[in-house]
Amino acid sequence: MRVISGNLRGTKLYTLEGLDTRPTLDRVKESLFNIINFDIKDSIFLDLFAGSGAIGIEAASRGAKKVVMCEKSKEAINIINKNLEKTRLNDSVTLYNMDFEKCICDKLVDKFDIIYLDPPYKTDFIYKSLKLLIEKELIKKETIIILETDIEQIVENQLEKLGLTEFNFKKYGRVSLLFYKTN
Repeated sequence: MRVISGNLRGTKLYTLEGLDTRPTLDRVKESLFNIINFDIKDSIFLDLFAGSGAIGIEAASRGAKKVVMCEKSKEAINIINKNLEKTRLNDSVTLYNMDFEKCICDKLVDKFDIIYLDPPYKTDFIYKSLKLLIEKELIKKETIIILETDIEQIVENQLEKLGLTEFNFKKYGRVSLLFYKTN
């Protein structure tokens, strides 16, 4: 896995071993960032289920003003810290090692421009996290929300209840990227 573009282009990142965390494929990551490319510069970016940190690091490499990552797994946090050290982003990324609900309720204060959610599959964490982010007023008008999931139909039905509008959709094998904006 590597950083695709920006000032860290080509930097190889550490990844997690095992099946608990699925790294986002480079072609999926490239498509995702091509769609939001003009919105990244000077944005406040949230990667709530950060895994190896590759998505947040990519956002920082492409000019995000502030990147916030949250990850519950201690093994993943160790990999993220190694990646932040390697990319020299330790000071420009805020990293929380905790459950996403506790992070949203107790730590997050910024209104985010871009939110990326790639929680464990077969959970309702997308709905739960977005509902909390909305309740805590951490989403502003025109926030871009990107979801990586393998159950897009269920997610789409849940998000209709939250008043979010889908503006793009990409499918890569069993993985789908859904792009939403707030109304």
